[in-house]
Amino acid sequence: MALNKITPKELYEKMKLENVTLLDVRAEEKYKAYHLEGSNIESFNIPKTHILNYTFEAVTASLPQGKEIIVACTTGNSAAQCAAVLSEKEFNAAVLVGGITAWKEFIKNK
Repeated sequence: MALNKITPKELYEKMKLENVTLLDVRAEEKYKAYHLEGSNIESFNIPKTHILNYTFEAVTASLPQGKEIIVACTTGNSAAQCAAVLSEKEFNAAVLVGGITAWKEFIKNK
């Protein structure tokens, strides 16, 4: 199954128009140091190990079913793995292309 993807620019434009659900799968320390914030962002931090080890049923109970969830990590690789697992569990998951690194670069050059 092909994963849905969203570029930093597309995410930026989307955030101007609607509320966005973002799942950051980086370690808690990295999330606390920097994560996407904004009035239109509902942000969750569930480290990738919880998702990839299939121990996430309890922690993902807070994630919305039927609404797009944009999954982010540092560069996009772990996010893609996590989005695939979430998609198997019938979540509408999309990957932030290039991850937080690409987001920071986009914002810096915007």
